This record gives sequence, C-alpha cells and structure tokens, in this order.
Amino acid sequence: MRIFRDRLDFGLDPSFRWDDDEGNRASRSGFVPGVRQRWPERLWIVRHGQSAGNVARDAAHEAGLDVIDIALRDVDVPLSQLGHEQARALGRWFAALPEAERPEIVLSSPYVRARQTARAICEAGGVGETARQPIVDERLREREFGVFDRLTTNGIRQKHPDLAEHRALLGKFYFRAPGGESWADVILRLRSALDTISLHHADRRVLIVCHQVVVLCLRYILEELDEPAILAIDKAGDVVNCGVCEYGFEPDDAKLCVPKLVRYNFAAPLVEEAAPVTSAPDAMVATR
Repeated sequence: MRIFRDRLDFGLDPSFRWDDDEGNRASRSGFVPGVRQRWPERLWIVRHGQSAGNVARDAAHEAGLDVIDIALRDVDVPLSQLGHEQARALGRWFAALPEAERPEIVLSSPYVRARQTARAICEAGGVGETARQPIVDERLREREFGVFDRLTTNGIRQKHPDLAEHRALLGKFYFRAPGGESWADVILRLRSALDTISLHHADRRVLIVCHQVVVLCLRYILEELDEPAILAIDKAGDVVNCGVCEYGFEPDDAKLCVPKLVRYNFAAPLVEEAAPVTSAPDAMVATR
C-alpha cells in the first residue's frame, strides 16, 4: 500500500513516499528544509453575538438564583435581539473591506447562536463574492459543561460542593465536570480543526465564528501559550460578543510562516455601527 504525506508544515514534499508498494520503509531523503507552513492568508476568529442565554444568565445572577431560567438545549439557544444587531453590524464592517480582503471561507460552530451570527455576516455582504455558505464544524462548538449545565456559580457550589472544591484546587484549565469538558479537552479537538484548515484552506482568508472559550483556546494553540498565559488573558477581560480576533501570517527568521496577532477583542465594528458592546462573563454555565 502506498502512503503519502498531505501536509507541508512538517517540511515534507507532498509526493514523498513513506512506504513503497511492498511495505518497505523509505528513506528520509524527501525532507525539504524551509518549506512554508500551510496557514491561511488571514484568519479572523469571532465570538457569536449576544445570546438569549447571556441575558438569562445575567438575570439569574442578579436574582441570586442557582439555575438559569432557560428551557432550551445549549446548542439551540439563539441570539438575542441585540445579538442580531451586533452580527449585522459586524457583517457591514467586513463588507466595507475591499473585495480582495474579505473572508473567502466561513466556518461556524453548529450552535444556533453561532450559525445565526455567521449567516448575518454573509447576508450583510461581509464575505467575498466567491464565498460559499458557512461551513458547520462541530469541533468549533461551545465547551460542554456536563452536570454544571444551566447552573450559576452559586448553583454549582450549592448542588455540587465537592466538585466545586475540586475545580478550585485543579483550576479550570484542566478541571472536567462529569459529562463535560476541560479547556484541555477543547484544545485537543481544536488542534484537529486547525489541521483541517491548514490542509483545505491554505492561503485563503478564513473566518471562524465560535464561542468565548473556543476563541481563547485557539489563541493558546496559535500563539503557543501555556496555562498561566492564557488564564491571564481570560482574567484580563471577557471576549466581546462579535469582537474580532485577527491573525496575519508572515515569515519568521527561519522563513517559516507563523501566526501574528493583529488585533484582539476588537469592538470598533460595533462602535462604528452604534451597536452596544456586550461581554457576558465566562462562568461555568452552558448559555454563553
């Protein structure tokens, strides 16, 4: 069986054969030093607009409730009216860019609020003329909260005191609630998603519409951060609804193409359109 390498970011010629037809191991003479990594030309990562869950969560915290009053599954929670306004404003900002600078590929979490945001951006003319409809990728979904789903911070302490104590000891980066995911779990699936982007959308302009923890975990991967660094970014401020995180990709000293953070939590598109800027806190509830 003949096996080929697809990826160039390992510095290998894609036609290089690792094994011959008889299954014998080939030599490493196919290594090509200094081959350009396969990244998009430009990458935007956007959190969805304000959701109905954000509104319900804020109401629950203000009332001191243990449970957020929302009957929908997290995947089905839609944008609020303000969230729709924010998504349209962001779409008009992208539309104001020159045609050759707008997103060509739009990838979205399957959650309703993310798909609504992605669709609004496209309908506002915020993508290039050759762009297709948003592509849904389940690896971009919100972090799963398991038994903490729909609970406020106080609700977690009241209903699961042992788990709350364990989370405080372990830290939220590695803590996984029963039936849920840790940040490290999210990062694992996002590495796979970035591999797919590298393979299929190299040298294209790509927009990802997702969720707060997903935005942060993508930063963790792209910038090669560690646990303290990403938690410090998280502590400094919540990810803005429809805020823009943007990366360019430029050669480094080794002539390899590397991600360069251009802007983060960029809310100017909303301010320019007079759309209110919101950023619900990253609490352990499933309605962000």
